[in-house]
Amino acid sequence: MGDTRLEPVVLSDVERLTLENWAKRRSTAQGLAVRARIVLACANGWNNTVVAARLDVGRDTVRRWRTRFLRDRLDGLADEPRPGVPRSITDAQVEEVVVRTLEETPPAGTHWSKRELAKVVGISPASVLRARNTILLNCPGRPCPV
Repeated sequence: MGDTRLEPVVLSDVERLTLENWAKRRSTAQGLAVRARIVLACANGWNNTVVAARLDVGRDTVRRWRTRFLRDRLDGLADEPRPGVPRSITDAQVEEVVVRTLEETPPAGTHWSKRELAKVVGISPASVLRARNTILLNCPGRPCPV
């Protein structure tokens, strides 16, 4: 099953334990969990085609993460910064929207409208909606307080 042309993936005990934790833990981002499974499978001596078939990913995906792991070890499995315009609202502003939505009421009403909240926080109404959606995304399978 092993391909002698591929550089073997040899893991230290600490790396193996870390990768197994990433692959098993439910709170790990799924992209990182898949990358951990790919590296663990490569460490078993399987070639890229076998790993791709067993994990239902593309061979190019296996090649990318095998190469990156061999080059950068565990740090190579993290997401790289994405191209494009950086975020226009800060984490603090998102947090303020969430806290005000869940824990405060406006002076003249029972709940915050997106326009009122946008004026208070200093961001656009569309950004308030996106910030509120972070609450909804963190409430799988149960009603959210918004």
